[in-house]
Amino acid sequence: MSEEKSTHQGSGDDVADMMGFGGEGLAQKAKDPKAAIKKLLAYLAPHKTALIIALACAVFSTAFSVIGPRLLGRVTTALVDGLLAHVLGTGLLTNFPYMLTIVTWLIILYLVSAACSFAQEIIMARLSMKVTYKLRAEISEKMHRLPINYYDTRPQGEILSRVTNDVDTIAQTLNQNLTRLVTSVTTLIGVLVMMLSISPLMTGASILVIPPSMLIMMAVLKKSYVYFGTQQEALGAVSGIVEETYGGHNIVCSFNGEADAEEKFCTENKKLRSAAWKAQFMTNIVEPVFMFVGNLGYVLVCVLGGVLVVQRAITIGDVQAFVQYVQTFTQPLGELGAASNMMQGTIAAAERVFEFLDEEEEAPETQSSQHKEHYEGCVSFKNVRFGYNPEKIIINDFSAEVSPGQTVAIVGPTGAGKTTVVKLLMRFYELNSGSIEIDGIDSTDFTRAELRSIFGMVLQDTWIYNATVMENVRYGSPNATDEEVIAACKAAHCHKFIRSLPGGYSMVLNEEASNVSAGQKQLFTIARVILKNPTILILDEATSSIDTRTEILIQKTMKAIMQGRTSFVIAHRLSTIRNADMILVMKEGDIIETGNHEQLLEAKGFYADLYNSQFSDGVVSEEEA
Repeated sequence: MSEEKSTHQGSGDDVADMMGFGGEGLAQKAKDPKAAIKKLLAYLAPHKTALIIALACAVFSTAFSVIGPRLLGRVTTALVDGLLAHVLGTGLLTNFPYMLTIVTWLIILYLVSAACSFAQEIIMARLSMKVTYKLRAEISEKMHRLPINYYDTRPQGEILSRVTNDVDTIAQTLNQNLTRLVTSVTTLIGVLVMMLSISPLMTGASILVIPPSMLIMMAVLKKSYVYFGTQQEALGAVSGIVEETYGGHNIVCSFNGEADAEEKFCTENKKLRSAAWKAQFMTNIVEPVFMFVGNLGYVLVCVLGGVLVVQRAITIGDVQAFVQYVQTFTQPLGELGAASNMMQGTIAAAERVFEFLDEEEEAPETQSSQHKEHYEGCVSFKNVRFGYNPEKIIINDFSAEVSPGQTVAIVGPTGAGKTTVVKLLMRFYELNSGSIEIDGIDSTDFTRAELRSIFGMVLQDTWIYNATVMENVRYGSPNATDEEVIAACKAAHCHKFIRSLPGGYSMVLNEEASNVSAGQKQLFTIARVILKNPTILILDEATSSIDTRTEILIQKTMKAIMQGRTSFVIAHRLSTIRNADMILVMKEGDIIETGNHEQLLEAKGFYADLYNSQFSDGVVSEEEA
């Protein structure tokens, strides 16, 4: 790496940058927060009845709790008046019936408030889970509709972060912050009404804290969205690095790349730390500042209330209630600011989720079905032109006719386009021009599921998932019986070693399939294709991870399987494809030679040079091959 190595301790400049909210490259403007909010509201629309009920419960819960201090103030006034009357000898010490009535109403109000709060929590929890369930389901479906190119150009961890971290952020806001906003507003309005009913003069003095509080909140909200957006992006980058490094941990260790991996992680983690610190600072600073401003109003109210009591303008119980309201008045302002600030993080997360959902999908499926009971396996390439990047075409003008039952070998140097040809066969990518036909039917006239059901593919890179051996082999043929799976494994010469595994066919392969060897995994994928019994077989260096003796057995099995079945074989070891019916020699995306092994050797062209180079310099003899 060309960058300077990161250190674990931040320098003084780092701290200064954070305190000054600098940080080069971290300040990113919001793309379209209004659109993100509009889309999020669309997901809430089907649940508007439940949402309205939940918000109504939040309003009632808050309103009932707001009345409490006023009633407690009356109890205080009754106690003080009774005490004074007793001291002066003009009345009873207490008025128990009156106080009992007020206390009873207080208990009822608080019980109703608690019930409404409980109902609101349950409704919002269910609602948030339904919305996030729908989001995750749509993301999962979207992942299957995106072109392969999307995954080729983005880190896996970044995509996973959108599915997990960003959706979780939305769920947390729906479950907590949405009702927090409503209760804060309700509390603010309710407290203001109660304060006005007690003393407009004292209310006027206490609301002097509102203008500076609003200015603080507006300044914080203006800054916070940027930092929350950057935090979510940085979290996605860190997740991508962790997933990438963990997935290739053996390679990292083999090439002593730990230091470089740590440097890369520390660089991105430093960005995450800086962005997260700023975002959390902007969130947490709101309530302390509001509390300080509120305390100034609290002092002013206490002094003014004392004067009014002395002047008998209000009762001491009303002063007590008013002081409680003032303390309550500043709290919703702080919560409103904090909740609004957290909403910025939610909008940033929602933007990332909807950005993923709005990604351009694969070309639309055909509406007609071309499914037949049996396919012959005739394949025609007609003037195929393709490039992963439209500006850089790698297959220029590819044409070939493959008859049913033929074995076609595709050879050529690395980067010639061999694997790309079979990916186009499976329609993993769309052609720039030209066509590929199966039994005279254009591949675009099939649905992708119909087209891919015709093929069976064994790649050099195996894919095994966290399930039993039986389930892994059965993947793609879910209706196959256990006996059929075992027969396929016998044909792939892996039945014997499967029986020696702990649990046999019931052994669970771990997530990385590291509890079996690379060659054994390759045998599983070969058995998987044998079980599927496809019309057209694709083998891309299928025996690259298998020892020579097993390879000979597999090749015999493959030869039997390929009888009467159209087969495409990609091989770097040319000795393995000498019996192919047709050999397509590719170079720089074009077919430069066509013929069988003997014909191409007699032509003494590129294939002959390529073939002879594998047996020169005493590397290996043709007899040994």
